[in-house]
Amino acid sequence: EQSARTVMGIRFPNPVGLSAGLDKNGEYIDALSRLGFGFIEIGTVTPRPQPGNPRPRLFRLRESRALVNRMGFNDRGADYVAARVAAATYPGIRGISIGKNADTPLERAVDDYLVCEPLQEERERLAAIHGKRVPLLVKISPDLDEAALRAMAAAIRGHALDGVIATNTTTQGSPGGGLSGAPLRERALECLRQLRQELGTDVPLIGVGGLMSAADVHARLEAGATLVQLYTGFVYGGPPLLDECLQGLH
Repeated sequence: EQSARTVMGIRFPNPVGLSAGLDKNGEYIDALSRLGFGFIEIGTVTPRPQPGNPRPRLFRLRESRALVNRMGFNDRGADYVAARVAAATYPGIRGISIGKNADTPLERAVDDYLVCEPLQEERERLAAIHGKRVPLLVKISPDLDEAALRAMAAAIRGHALDGVIATNTTTQGSPGGGLSGAPLRERALECLRQLRQELGTDVPLIGVGGLMSAADVHARLEAGATLVQLYTGFVYGGPPLLDECLQGLH
C-alpha cells in the first residue's frame, strides 16, 4: 500500500485514476475497477438524456497518439446513470462528471449545473440529509492564458472548491473537436504547474491530459499533481499502461 494516499478526506489505494469520457453512463464500473485504477470517474452526465452530435464523432490520430472527439455530451441522463451507480458492486472511489444539456441556454446553465455557489449550497443541503459531504472539483480548459488561469485560481480559492482537474481537451491545433493525448501533454503539464504555483500546496490537483507513459505520470506528480487520470493513453496502451504506471510508483 506504498502508493496509497488520503486526499479530500478519502483514502485512494493509488493515485492513478480513469478520466471521465470512457464510461459515460456508468455501465462498466465493476469491469473497469478490476483493472487496478485507484479511482474511476464516469460521465459526463447531463440532467436529461441527449443523443450528442451526428456520427462519426470520435477519431484517432495514430501518428500523433491522439484522439479528436466531438461527441457532444451523449449520455442517457442523470436518472439512468444514478441507477447504474447504485447497481454497481465496486466499493472504491467513483467520481461523476456533470455538464449542462446542449439545449440549455448558457444564461440558464446554473439550472443544470447548480454551479459555484448554488452547487456548493446544494452539496451542503445534501450533506446535512445524508451525513456525507461529497467533494466538488472543477475541470479547467488548457486553452486559458496565464491571466485567465490566475483569475481562475482566485475564483477557486474564493469559492473554497475541494480541488481542480487540469486539464480538459484542447481545441488548439485540433481539426474540429477536442484534442487529447500526446500533443496535449506539455500544455496540460504547464497548466498544472501554474495552478500549483497560484494555489499553494493545500488545494488537491488532479493532473490529466497526455499521460501516455509511467514517466509522464511521474512528471505530473513531480509538478504538483495530487492524483492523475488516464484516458487517451489508456485507449492506446490498454491495461498494460496502467500496470506500468502503478509499477513506476514503487
